[in-house]
Amino acid sequence: MNEFTFTVLRLLADGKFHSGETIAQALKVSRATVWNAVQDAKNLGIDIFSVRGRGYKLPHAVTLLDKKTIMQAMSDAGASNKSTMLALEIHDHLESSNTYLMKKLSAGQHTDRCVAVNLQTHGRGRRGRTWQAGLGVGLTFSILKSFQCGASALSGLSLSVGLALIRALQQLGITKAKLKWPNDILIEGKKLAGILIELQGDMEGPSYAIIGVGLNLNLPKNIQQKIDQPTTDLASASTTPINPNILLGFILKNLTDVLNTFEQQGFAALHEEWTKHHAYHQQQVNILHPNGNTTTGTVLNVCEEGNLCVSTHAGEQRFSSGEISLRGS
Repeated sequence: MNEFTFTVLRLLADGKFHSGETIAQALKVSRATVWNAVQDAKNLGIDIFSVRGRGYKLPHAVTLLDKKTIMQAMSDAGASNKSTMLALEIHDHLESSNTYLMKKLSAGQHTDRCVAVNLQTHGRGRRGRTWQAGLGVGLTFSILKSFQCGASALSGLSLSVGLALIRALQQLGITKAKLKWPNDILIEGKKLAGILIELQGDMEGPSYAIIGVGLNLNLPKNIQQKIDQPTTDLASASTTPINPNILLGFILKNLTDVLNTFEQQGFAALHEEWTKHHAYHQQQVNILHPNGNTTTGTVLNVCEEGNLCVSTHAGEQRFSSGEISLRGS
């Protein structure tokens, strides 16, 4: 990536026109350098308007990530000093924050950390999907979390992460968000956020989880058209703009609390609260399994180990994986 790309983007973040000459003077570079940076941004998929006589402009103002603001938001959300010990990295551009952390883990860097990205160009979702996230479109971050227990004891981790997101959203006045087993956050049946967890380590311990989160902030129509399911964003769900830095700070505070509880007591300690926010509780659903088969039934509950309990024609069954939708949808 061009070294000046995000330097220029920070000047354009206010959503107003800036002439190439003005940008060049501010950065003490040539206009050709500014032009090259703009072209590089466009190659990364960022829309920039270029109008002769007026200069360059983003389609709308964007708020870029700022470590100091995020840490202050964690404190405002009630984080203790222990909560802020999670190392925080802010990157302008990564192909995938999960992949970045996986490489760090493979290189022997095991320190718990959060990596947040202004622009993620090849984010990964569940079932091989691509997570669509342009500049200012979504909040994307990943957490590397170490556990003394083995990977076999981490059942219910994705559900616990989802609950942390719900807590943070409620603190910011978003009260209609619901949990969809096992990895999604919905508002009025439309996907707001998704969670992707990748595990490394021994089945009996120790183990490491890379927890990837993507949350829609302001989805333009051209990106919505690329997504194969109904989606929504915080811009539609909130009457007031939500600063992504404050949002991330609140999420990290709640994630710290939830992960501490999960590590000490398992998902069973969070089960009752999770159930209160379950989008499909006691409803008829279709369950698409990884092998392509489908099971139809009525959701009874989510069990204390995190499995989905469903009443089917064959009796009560428990599922540890799959993708659910309301029957008939």
